[in-house]
This record gives sequence, C-alpha cells and structure tokens, in this order.
Amino acid sequence: MIQPKHLLILLLLPLLTACANNDWRTASRASAGIAPDPSTTPEPVIQVYAADAWGWRGIFAVHTWIALKPRNADQYTVYEVVGWRERRGLPVLRIEQDTPDRHWFGARPELILDRRGEGVDELITQIESTAQNYPWKHEYRVFPGPNSNTFPAWVAQKVPDLQLELPFRAIGSGWAD
Repeated sequence: MIQPKHLLILLLLPLLTACANNDWRTASRASAGIAPDPSTTPEPVIQVYAADAWGWRGIFAVHTWIALKPRNADQYTVYEVVGWRERRGLPVLRIEQDTPDRHWFGARPELILDRRGEGVDELITQIESTAQNYPWKHEYRVFPGPNSNTFPAWVAQKVPDLQLELPFRAIGSGWAD
C-alpha cells in the first residue's frame, strides 16, 4: 500500500519538474524556425501560435499570440497579452515588431493558424484595427480572464473571416464571449 506522503510526492513530481524546466531567466526566446523568412516571403502572412504557459501553468494551459506580416514587409508585428506588464503600469496588450515564432519562456510554439496570399491583406488591416479597440488593454487575470488567450479569441469574434479556432487549453478564451 502506498503511504500518503509517497502519493503526494508522486503527484507533485510532474509539477515540480515543469517548474524546474521553465526557468524564465535562462529560457530561450529564439525562433522555432516555423515562420517564413520575411526577406524571402513577399506575400502577406498571418500566423497564430500557442505554447505551454510559463511554469506549472503549462501543465494545464497555453499562451497564444498573433503575428502579422503585411505584403512586402521586412518584419513581423506580434500582438499578445502579457500579464506582468500590468504590474509595471503598462498596457497588457503588447504590439511590437518581434520574432513571430519565438519560444515562450522555453516552450516551443505550435502553429495553430497560417493564412497567406490572396485576401490576407484585408484580414491584416481588420486585425490591426480590431486590436486598437481591444477593451481589456489594461486588465489581466490568469483565471477566468481576461488573459493572454482572451485577446486572440476576441479578434476571432471581430474578424470571423480569419477562421481562428483556439485550442482547448487556451484557458480564458471564453472570456471574450
């Protein structure tokens, strides 16, 4: 018979391992090599990524973000909500030129939407405009939201032609309903 203290250790081991392997101070933010090189890709690109959330949260949830590259642009613009920005008095909605497919604090991203070519220019314009009107730019709550998954879900509602479906582990995506 397993003693309660041994059972507790068995239950906590995966949690402790996930936390130990996700140290934000040393975790890679490098490209995962998924996004097309903007210098050789003239067509417009919209990509949406999901990666395991930081630390123990990654067992249950993902962090999602949107990357846009207009036609002939030489860089991507990344749109995402980052909770720690609120504590620093910054808007939680971060819109910056960045590596679109970077690891999220050590977690490799998964491509969940890839739109290119015809009609994408108009979608990019709609997403850029929609982002400016995001109602929770200064609010963040891990659960139930608004959080990093609320923003892409809200964009998906406002730009239905994007046809974005977030994964089940995108906790907080229902906040936009």
